[in-house]
Amino acid sequence: MKKEQKAASSSLSILAMAGLAPYQEKKGEEYMNPKQLQHFKLILEAWLEQLRGEMDKTVTHMQDEAANFPDPADRATQEEEFSLELRTRDRERKLIKKIEKTLKKIEDNDFGFCDSCGVEIGIRRLEARPTADLCIDCKTVAELREKQMGY
Repeated sequence: MKKEQKAASSSLSILAMAGLAPYQEKKGEEYMNPKQLQHFKLILEAWLEQLRGEMDKTVTHMQDEAANFPDPADRATQEEEFSLELRTRDRERKLIKKIEKTLKKIEDNDFGFCDSCGVEIGIRRLEARPTADLCIDCKTVAELREKQMGY
């Protein structure tokens, strides 16, 4: 799947999760007006709720499924499954922090503008990645630097 298709698919699922349609800008509408900020706040809050629900399910699953298998292979399989699940939840924990930081930016009316150059990030990019804090140009440069540095 191409990067653009993944982003489009991802943004549709985030929007669908929030029960929202893509934002339709009106001609002459001010960028990041209260209506737009509310749109993104709803998206982020729905995403946050979904992630927290997944974390709760993991705890319950691990408590319910924890067993002391006599067979070492079964024990190893279970430990590997739990390990993968915990790694996924750790990534989600980091994403939750990023979502909370983004919600704070909305609260402070500092959302939707590039942290590096200050230009508008854009409605479509923010719908694809609501936690984006760089415009596409600055993000491209940052990724090139990372690639050159070997990260």
